[in-house]
Amino acid sequence: MIRTLAVTACFGLLAGALSAAEPAARPTELDNVHIRVTDPPKAADWYVSALGASPSQPPAAGTAQVTFGSTVVTIIKGDTITPSLGTLIDHIGLSYRDLDAAVTKAEAAGAKVTSAPAMSPGIFRYAYIEDPWGVRIEMVEDTERLGFHHVHLRVKDPAATLGWFQQKFHGEAAKLRGKLDGVRFGGVWLFAMSAGNDAPVAPTAIQLVALRFTDVDAALRELNAGGVATAAEPKDLPALRYAFVQDPNGIRVELVKRNLKP
Repeated sequence: MIRTLAVTACFGLLAGALSAAEPAARPTELDNVHIRVTDPPKAADWYVSALGASPSQPPAAGTAQVTFGSTVVTIIKGDTITPSLGTLIDHIGLSYRDLDAAVTKAEAAGAKVTSAPAMSPGIFRYAYIEDPWGVRIEMVEDTERLGFHHVHLRVKDPAATLGWFQQKFHGEAAKLRGKLDGVRFGGVWLFAMSAGNDAPVAPTAIQLVALRFTDVDAALRELNAGGVATAAEPKDLPALRYAFVQDPNGIRVELVKRNLKP
């Protein structure tokens, strides 16, 4: 009996040690992207009717918000339309069961189809559209991940950028269909392409990438200890707590904890 209790206690201590060792800067998922448009309420309605998003209560006055599953698109106001194509955050990806029907619906609602549906060999079918406010969207037919699918960066060194997100945020390094390198956060992919010889352009229509945490302050402390500087100290909104850091390319990364008050 004493031996059994001792073994049980050892397992309990081991489990506690493993739990304590869980990195604070490991997000539970990719929380959101911010897009900048001239008319946030109109854009929110468009994303619901044209792309199949769900309406959502915005976190602050003057903004709008929609969701694709648990992933949020926060919509903020800008004075001009500046396309995301070619910027540090080049486009976002949305996945549908029927790509052709989704593209047809989006085009009928006013999207500009910049690349018609085609097959990426060994991966899946895809198309590119641009929403009425300049946000570039890759629409894909990936039944393994429907809804919000990915964020695609355009940077000088894609491998180093993905390595930074994997190391600092403990993301899952993986290859999409064994072909395309990426880092996953809760099933959502982060990809990076080369900017070539051009200097990467600062984000415009797509402003930032946000990751969701159980403890923003602890995550920020761990990132600081690992050499990542704070870009904005933690603050509270009624439904969330947030802070900002910045990747080596100048991409703002928001740390978010949601549902502070049930």
